Amino acid sequence: MPSGLAALLDDIAGITKLAAASLDDVSGAAGKAGSKAVGVVVDDAAVTPGYAMGFTPDRELPIVWKIAVGSFRNKLLFLLPGALLLSAFAPWAVTPILMLGGAYLCFEATEKIIEAFSPDAEGEAVEELALSSKDLEAQKVAGAIRTDLILSGEIMAIALADVAERPLAVQAGALAVVGVLLTIAVYGVVGLIVKMDDIGLHMAGRRTRPVRALGRGLVRAMPLTMEALTVIGTAAMLWVGGGIIVHGLEHFGLDAVPHMVEGASHWAAGAPGVGPVTGWMAMAAASAVVGLIIGGAIVVAVHLLPRRKAH
Repeated sequence: MPSGLAALLDDIAGITKLAAASLDDVSGAAGKAGSKAVGVVVDDAAVTPGYAMGFTPDRELPIVWKIAVGSFRNKLLFLLPGALLLSAFAPWAVTPILMLGGAYLCFEATEKIIEAFSPDAEGEAVEELALSSKDLEAQKVAGAIRTDLILSGEIMAIALADVAERPLAVQAGALAVVGVLLTIAVYGVVGLIVKMDDIGLHMAGRRTRPVRALGRGLVRAMPLTMEALTVIGTAAMLWVGGGIIVHGLEHFGLDAVPHMVEGASHWAAGAPGVGPVTGWMAMAAASAVVGLIIGGAIVVAVHLLPRRKAH
C-alpha cells in the first residue's frame, strides 16, 4: 500500500508539473501573441464608444455589455474554432484572410472619411431619429458586433500567426486567453469612456474644490474626447489595415510597397533623440496611406461603379 500510494503521488506530481509547464507555454504564447495585436485593440477601443453614445445614461453600460457579450461570442464560439481548423488544415490561408480583413478595415475607414464630408450624412441622421429608441439600440449593437467580428478576427489571426508552430493545445489555450483578456480590457476601457461625463458630474457635486474642478473638466472634455476617438479610430483602421496588407505583400514576395514603407521608417528613424518614435510614426503613416489607397479603390468598386452602370 505505501509503495502504491507513493507511486500515485509521484504520478500526481508529474501530472502537476506537466500541467504547470503547459500553463507556462500557454501564458508565454498568449503574451507574445497578444502584444502583436495591440494595434487592432487600440482600434477596437477607439471605435466602440461611438456605438453607445446618444442614448440615455441608464442605457450606456447595458449597450456596452451587449457588445462585449457579442465580442466574447465572436471570439470563443466562432473565431477560435475557425482559427484552430485553419491551423490544422489550411495554415497557408491565414495570411490571405488577414489581408482580406485588413482591406475591409481600410474600406470602412475610407467610407467614414467620405461620409464626414458628405451631405448624405444629415439624411442618415434623420433616418436614425425616425427609429424608436429600442430599434436604434438594436441597430447600433448589431453594427458594433459586426465591426467587432472583423476586428476580433484580425486579433485572432494575428495571434494565430504568432503561435502557429506550437502544439494545437497550446494554440487553443493561447488564443482563448488572448480573446478573453483583450475583450475584458477593451470593453472595460470603453465602459469608462462612455461614463466619463457621468463620473465628472458626480465629482462636480463633491465638497472638495480640486475634485469639483476635475469633475467639471471631465464633463467639458467629453465632446472633445469623442471627436478625438472618432479621428483616432479611423486613423487606426487605416494604419492597422494598411499595415496588415503591407506585411501580407511582403509574405508573398511582393516587396515594392513594403520596401517603400520600410524606407520611410528608416529615414524618419534617423532623427536624433527621438528616432524610435519618429520611425514608428512614419511607418504607421505610410501604412495608413497604403490603407487609404486600398480603401478608396474598394469604395469606388462598391459604390461608384454600380451607379455608373445603373445610368
